[in-house]
Amino acid sequence: MLSAFFTGAGWAQENGVWVQVEAQPTLSRATDRARAYASELENVNGYALGSGWYAVALGPYSSADAQTLLTQLRRNRTIPSDSYIVDGGQFRTQFWPIGVGAATTPQPLPGTAETPDVDVSTLASADEVSTPEQEVVVIAQPDETVREARQSEAELDRSEKELLQIALQWAGFYTAAIDGSFGRGTRGAMSDWQAANNFEPTGVLTTLQRRVLIDAYNAVLDGMDLQLVRDEATGIEMQIPTGVVAFAAYAPPFARFEATGDIDATVLLISQPGDQDRLFGLYEILQTLEVIPPEGPRERRNSSFTLEGIDGERHSFITASLENGEIKGYALIWPAGDSERRGRVLAEMQASFTRIDGVLDPGLATPGEEQAVDLVSGLAVRKPLLSRSGFYIDDRGTVLTTLEAVSGCGEVIIDGAHVADVVHTDADLGLAVLRSQDRIAPLDVAAFQTGVPRLQAAVAVAGYPYGGLLASPAVTFGTLADIRGLNGEEEVKRLEIMAQEGDAGGPVLDNGGAVLGMLMPKEARSGQVLPPEVSYSVDADEIMASLDAAGIGYRTTASVQATTPEMLTREAGDITVLVSCWE
Repeated sequence: MLSAFFTGAGWAQENGVWVQVEAQPTLSRATDRARAYASELENVNGYALGSGWYAVALGPYSSADAQTLLTQLRRNRTIPSDSYIVDGGQFRTQFWPIGVGAATTPQPLPGTAETPDVDVSTLASADEVSTPEQEVVVIAQPDETVREARQSEAELDRSEKELLQIALQWAGFYTAAIDGSFGRGTRGAMSDWQAANNFEPTGVLTTLQRRVLIDAYNAVLDGMDLQLVRDEATGIEMQIPTGVVAFAAYAPPFARFEATGDIDATVLLISQPGDQDRLFGLYEILQTLEVIPPEGPRERRNSSFTLEGIDGERHSFITASLENGEIKGYALIWPAGDSERRGRVLAEMQASFTRIDGVLDPGLATPGEEQAVDLVSGLAVRKPLLSRSGFYIDDRGTVLTTLEAVSGCGEVIIDGAHVADVVHTDADLGLAVLRSQDRIAPLDVAAFQTGVPRLQAAVAVAGYPYGGLLASPAVTFGTLADIRGLNGEEEVKRLEIMAQEGDAGGPVLDNGGAVLGMLMPKEARSGQVLPPEVSYSVDADEIMASLDAAGIGYRTTASVQATTPEMLTREAGDITVLVSCWE
């Protein structure tokens, strides 16, 4: 039965035979398997087979010993059941053990003690093992001499030499320029790499050593299945890691490729017609997406932009550029903590990105694609912890709001665009004062009413009852039920009005548009849950006293002239802002 594998009985008797336990299609995978077997078994070797396959084998042994060992290890399930005996004639260059020459004569069997039971799941399963067709080839020759290595190295082109430098840099041995020139720095890096990997440190890599280095460099991409994808709809051609993502939908301006396995990755192809204004608008919109963390470098130029977002969950990268009226780009969203693999995948995408004819039709969408106001082209928009209302109190854009709107926030945003600092708080009144980090020019500024309002007078509250779902503030009308609280509190007024949670912090206006106070949150008074039609507002006199103590200016008015509801709504819209609390 074994004779089919032998090139001759004399050769087998003199040189021995091997128990081939498995073969792998990549050097990195085969090296990992050889290392795993070597931790449990003796005389583990690895050889290139040709045609891109690599064998892991035990030996060499005499024919009788090899058959005995094969039977024993199969019975103990230490090796796969389809392992078999080969004469080694198909073996080419040895890759394992690294830097150790192959045995040339049959080895004695391991000790007579029974081979220990080994959890075969840590080594191999029949499903994992692939066996290429056997072929008879010449017996492997020793690795190249330094002279032969120089000769084979001379046949490399510039890009191949640059790749070796990149791989040496990735391995931590090379720090100079990637220029394809093998000077003192490159030779030193090669020598250090050889020494670290148990090769003779000659400073010249042999063909085998170059393969080991490059395969180790590429091992991080195992399972990524990078494929050049040509998408005619978007007019983009690019390498995409099809081993972890697959096409999911067209949702202009994106073609979405979503995760198919354990790696929670997303790839977006960006394609839309447009000009610079549209490019800049896309830049702003992308920063609101949940998959783009707010922390990270951003760069916007006249015809391109780059966004990077990093947090504890993900690391996202997006870039797009404008050429000939077409905006095209891509995004890679990757799990945090996997920077090496993410970096390699991103580098392949960047190097391969190519514009081809065509741009994504803005009207094209995959049937059944989910739509909602908090989605942008099927991607969820980042949401604040909470949103409340506020209003301008001076020409500098200083904003008065409820203390609830800024408590426990990592960042406070005014009108979805301006990062603000909290410059004053008053815990007793439950108010906070904000100033934008950039310049704001308000359309109008609130004026506090210095006169005493009449009971049952008409009042209005301006605010954002539904957070940022509405682009403009809403105005709710009601009446002034009392100039004191239910327990006689002088610092608040009681309102009869159907205000919403998001209205808190907004201005309470008389029928002439003057500010009577600031609407308080519903549960702000001693933990009481008020009926829907009952709300409190902080009295204007109390607010002004707090602002005076903090040295913050404001406007006042004694006018009681009434205006129309339409005019009041317009004026309220000019002074009211959305205040958002973010992590």
